[in-house]
Amino acid sequence: MIIEKLLRRFDISSEREDYIKIHDTVESGIEFKGTNLWILIFAIFIASVGLNVNSTAVIIGAMLVSPLMGPILGMGYSIATYDFSLFRKALVNYLFAIVAGLLTSATYFYVTPIYQAHSELLARTQPNIYDVIIALVGGLAGIVAISSKNKGNVIPGVAIATALMPPLCTAGYGLATANWGFFFGAFYLLTINTVFIGSATLITVRLLQYPIRDYANQYQKKMANRWVSFLVLLTTIPSIYYGYLLVQKEHFIQNANNFITNESYIEGDFLLKHELDAAKNQIKLIYGGKLIDDSEKKRLNSRKGIYGLARTTLIVQQGFSINDVSSELTQSDRYQAEINQLKTELSRNLQRQDSIGALKRATGLLLNEIKPLFPDVKYCSADRQTFFTNGGKTSNYTVVVLGSGNVKQTGRDFTKIKNWLQVRLKSDSIKLYVEKAVP
Repeated sequence: MIIEKLLRRFDISSEREDYIKIHDTVESGIEFKGTNLWILIFAIFIASVGLNVNSTAVIIGAMLVSPLMGPILGMGYSIATYDFSLFRKALVNYLFAIVAGLLTSATYFYVTPIYQAHSELLARTQPNIYDVIIALVGGLAGIVAISSKNKGNVIPGVAIATALMPPLCTAGYGLATANWGFFFGAFYLLTINTVFIGSATLITVRLLQYPIRDYANQYQKKMANRWVSFLVLLTTIPSIYYGYLLVQKEHFIQNANNFITNESYIEGDFLLKHELDAAKNQIKLIYGGKLIDDSEKKRLNSRKGIYGLARTTLIVQQGFSINDVSSELTQSDRYQAEINQLKTELSRNLQRQDSIGALKRATGLLLNEIKPLFPDVKYCSADRQTFFTNGGKTSNYTVVVLGSGNVKQTGRDFTKIKNWLQVRLKSDSIKLYVEKAVP
């Protein structure tokens, strides 16, 4: 009973519009002439200006008034119902709209005095699998809304989500500036949106069992379905690869930032800046202060693997040495250097305090986790401590003391326990001590 009520909530058959009205709505949005054509040109100009001045609000405004989605829905709908005359009409109008959009945006970007490519432009040049998902779900929302009597504000929302106008205008920018990387990247994003909005429309129309408009023999049906499958596959494969590159880049940036935050401190030096290059798998650290010796560079390189950066190239550079070039620095440079050093030391101290607090909180859970694995352990303590040597060198370790009811057995498990602690406490600098538990 409950399941039936739940399923009824997802049923849209009672809200479905009359098939004739749906067909008329789709067909009316296909043709670009008169009002529709002028609206398209105005929308292209608005989107081009928004991309040119890097204004998100202006770009959204262009997407709201754009009629570009009409022929895409028409192509998907016509293939689903095997209405090939309507498909030809939708395809011709869509190609006309694309050419008109490219010429309009290219003309604008050719005459505008602002040539710099801002973030809104750059965002449309690197499509990936996530754009496929957006286009597919957006297309589903669009055709379901058209099929319903209660359309609401879904169509404008779909126009914003699938973002047909910005990639078309970005392709126009690439055409006007002869930047073919921008042109092909943006045109590929436009292709993704076109193919998957159309595919989503086709799937929905088939699932809702719209009536077949024209007679088509089995060969025509088979060829139409094959071409659709081929285009979907051809469009998807590159996006999966680019999506993989995006995920790898995000992982690299996250791991690199964690490495820099936790490991980049060098006593007597301060980090002037860092540069991350995901394409080259490279981290560059530029320091100011005392000369950095090879042992510090080796230490930094030895710590990379902990953060999943074993294959990353680490470049440590000396921006300047205060001892060697302090006389050449301006007063402003010296002040900035001191400020940067104080910021680095403050950040390091705050991080140390946070790590100490986190370690103390973890210690309370440590005993509960270790007892099922090593039942002889009765109590434990963990703290971060500094060890000094006669040569004046210092080393920081996480010191763990375990109280055991069977010291011999715990001694035999010593290596296992230490390895477990290194993973649990995320530290490879652990000193482990075992003592007989006091009754």
